[in-house]
Amino acid sequence: MNQKHQVTVPGLGITFSTGTYANLANGAVNVCVGETNVFVTACIAQTTKPGQDFFPLTVDYREKYAAAGRFPGGYFKREGRPSEKEILTSRLCDRPCRPLFPEGLLNEVQIIGQLLSADQLNESDIPMVNGASAALAISDIPWNGPIACVRVALIDGQFVANPTIEQMYGSSLDLIYVGTKKDMLMIEGSADQLPEEEFIKALEFGHQAIQPIIAAIEELQKLAGKPKATFPLVGATPEARAIIERVVPTQRIIDAIFGKEKAARAAGVKVLKEEAKAALTAELGADKFTDVDLNVVFEDLQYKAYRQTVLERGVRADGRGQKDIRPLNAAVGILPRVHGSATFQRGDTQNIALTTLGPTKEAQDMDGLTGGATSKSFILHYNFPPFSVGETGRTGSPGRREIGHGALAERSLVPVLPPEDVFPYSIRVTSEIMASNGSTSMASICGGCLSLMDAGVPIIAPVAGISCGLMTENAADGSIKKWVTITDILGEEDHFGDMDFKLAGTTKGITGFQLDLKINGLPFEIAKTAILQAREARIEILKVMLAALPAPRADLSKYAPRIQTIQIDPEKIGLLIGPGGKTIRRITETTGAQIDIAEDDSGKVFIYSNNADAMARAVNEIDSLCGGGTPIEVGKIYHGRVTGIKDFGCFVECMPGKEGLCHISELADFRVRRTEDVVKMGEMIWVKCVGIDEKSGKVRLSRKAAVKEMEAQKAPAAAPAAPAAPAAPSDVA
Repeated sequence: MNQKHQVTVPGLGITFSTGTYANLANGAVNVCVGETNVFVTACIAQTTKPGQDFFPLTVDYREKYAAAGRFPGGYFKREGRPSEKEILTSRLCDRPCRPLFPEGLLNEVQIIGQLLSADQLNESDIPMVNGASAALAISDIPWNGPIACVRVALIDGQFVANPTIEQMYGSSLDLIYVGTKKDMLMIEGSADQLPEEEFIKALEFGHQAIQPIIAAIEELQKLAGKPKATFPLVGATPEARAIIERVVPTQRIIDAIFGKEKAARAAGVKVLKEEAKAALTAELGADKFTDVDLNVVFEDLQYKAYRQTVLERGVRADGRGQKDIRPLNAAVGILPRVHGSATFQRGDTQNIALTTLGPTKEAQDMDGLTGGATSKSFILHYNFPPFSVGETGRTGSPGRREIGHGALAERSLVPVLPPEDVFPYSIRVTSEIMASNGSTSMASICGGCLSLMDAGVPIIAPVAGISCGLMTENAADGSIKKWVTITDILGEEDHFGDMDFKLAGTTKGITGFQLDLKINGLPFEIAKTAILQAREARIEILKVMLAALPAPRADLSKYAPRIQTIQIDPEKIGLLIGPGGKTIRRITETTGAQIDIAEDDSGKVFIYSNNADAMARAVNEIDSLCGGGTPIEVGKIYHGRVTGIKDFGCFVECMPGKEGLCHISELADFRVRRTEDVVKMGEMIWVKCVGIDEKSGKVRLSRKAAVKEMEAQKAPAAAPAAPAAPAAPSDVA
């Protein structure tokens, strides 16, 4: 049995241990922060699949309900498909680990993380990334780590590393920073319009904060690390590479892609690829090369072509300069019936965004096991159909990429939403990608912001997003000797470039960000340049957006539910709800309005309806019930609901929450044997208040007196001298 080894990170309360469990895995590490415990393993397949030309890395993080001392919901009482949080944590771990594997390694690697214990104080996403780094570092899997991860908060003007869940409620920054000992590797998160200068300081703080974690992982690697294994690196054969590069030199690739549209670029490269394949067949024979040879070399050729024009001439494949943004177009109110709609287009990339407003009860319940918010009232869903790239493919439930892009756009818009006490609606934005050629998540932010404004949501400030890329040239020792950051990257510039740095914000500062790299680290000088360059582009995009709609609409769509907020005595909340929700359900059914009660027991009641009469009726009923209202008066006739049937009569609710007894003898002007012979449960009947007991306040009602009086009002006068019939009961409820 392996020996247990353990190291602790001073100051951060993180403990890494290995050697106790899963000793057959290539690497296995347990990470503890407080009483939150995440177990991470890393394994590699010993062979590759024939014809495979990609690196199959899988990261899967799962939460076990037992970790929080709970049973899973549902009939089967077993964990099912991964939650959104599990998917986002898996992606968070995948992105910084992926670029550090050797180029050409195509053996499948699988990283599995399991939440084994949750203390409701410390989040599990940071331990998952650090655990994956430690598991890969001590394993025999070739990997150029370690890396480390921290969460950075900004609380009362001070940066805090790895704050608790409770501390995060008071933070204006949620930055997840991942880096190597030398450089930044991946960031993501959101901020409350944080100025770029402060954002850069936060990155520098995060880089210093990860150094003790890296040192601890290196110490664990010395104690328990295995010698790194050697795996064959897949690439093109020298013979095939020589033929392809002779037939299709880099300049021919440049000629095929330069200054052309996306479809023309793809068609031009396809023609060259077919020409190269014909040459390989003629010179080597069809059985002496594979598609892997062809695909690998063409990836390399396009990699050189897309960066050569930028680095040497300052011009990009579509003819733009380093900082140029593709043509922009924005419009709002493009669809009827919906509460808010907009379209945003940047070059070929195009989206339609729809906003829907609903009652607060439509907020999404969050079933996280590690603590934090239990619901969210703003949701952004991102949909990426295959037709957006001119292809056929899978449709249906969203994939991990769609969930990740939607989460990025969502957290970029949250900081500018009005507080719920100002705008007490649940809000859903759906971003439908119509065409894609780079940065659809940023288009979703721009279109989503416009659709919110079109719906009349009083946002604090408009938000736009843009992505910056990077083209580098390395020195002989692997260091970067030449680099250029580019604004508004194409899909190909993302694929063949070195960076995708997405930044969203207002004119005041940053609200959302995500950095993905294909190189082993990003020097701070390059990061600072990209951040300031993105700000310039963001301002230009905001000008186009504000030209389409300068400010949120003053009024909601006529199809959106109106809201009225009233305050009741908190002690009367139970009275409004009624036994088993009976009273509030009755008011909802009879008026047609939707009624929500604030969960903080403050006594705030939100009434939603797009019908003014329904709204007024609901307000009147709640006011009568909980605001004192008008008491039942002797001699008046009321139209009430039968709320209870007894042998001796029935109870009738004359006014909201106010009822009386109609004795069986007062039901009709004939002998009634059974109460049910005259009235039914829930039936609306006319009754007259014939008395109120002075001591008990009990109300006596009469149906037969009400019927008699109302019939007398309808009958014509018997003679001119006869007394006038009683006036119509104008005070009938």
